[in-house]
Amino acid sequence: MTAKEFIERLSSFKDEKEIDKVKKFFKGNDGVTRHFGVRFGNVFNTAKEFSTMPLEEINKLLDSEFYEVRMGAVSIMDFQAANKKISGEMKKELFDLYLKRHDRLNNWDFVDRGARNIIGEYLIDKPRAILYTLAESADPWERRTAIVSTHAFIRRNDVEDTFAIAEILVHDPDELVNKAVGSWIREAGKKAPERHHSFLDRYVKTMPATTFSYAIEKLDPEIKKQYKALRKG
Repeated sequence: MTAKEFIERLSSFKDEKEIDKVKKFFKGNDGVTRHFGVRFGNVFNTAKEFSTMPLEEINKLLDSEFYEVRMGAVSIMDFQAANKKISGEMKKELFDLYLKRHDRLNNWDFVDRGARNIIGEYLIDKPRAILYTLAESADPWERRTAIVSTHAFIRRNDVEDTFAIAEILVHDPDELVNKAVGSWIREAGKKAPERHHSFLDRYVKTMPATTFSYAIEKLDPEIKKQYKALRKG
């Protein structure tokens, strides 16, 4: 399975009518990314067909200027990382490739597609200092990776890193980082309501509106009402 074969297969789904729809999902500003106009369902299905692609070929896909091709690349990586039969060595290689080529993963959905399984799952039983380095990055997509990766920990009732990284990012200037921080505070809060409330108590007046909105989204209506009043007060 080669990068060339993948691109040829993906190209068969091109539809000029879809280009404007697909463009709406891309929030990067690199000035060079182009769009085929391929629906995401077709991107993901094609990635699944090519899920045994070697890493050197995936790396070639990440060089593509086309959004859907890079989405295909990270989707293939995600399918591989989620495979229960994956070796520890392969997990490490996927982890390294994601971080090495993060400059090509320059959109929120690339991060959301791959960070949990490729980064978070790899770090389950390892030191997590890299996430704190990413959280301090000048690149908003790397900062988003830092918080989204913690989903793997939350699933195991481990919320420490989620709240610690949220502390770093709570006043982030980028709205797409704000959305991720609020979302994962919310999800961690389902496992640890007291930590959730403590975080909200501390930052209710100062966190960006987007973070606040996502963070309180699933709270009991009365508690949500109280936090809204505190924010206004």
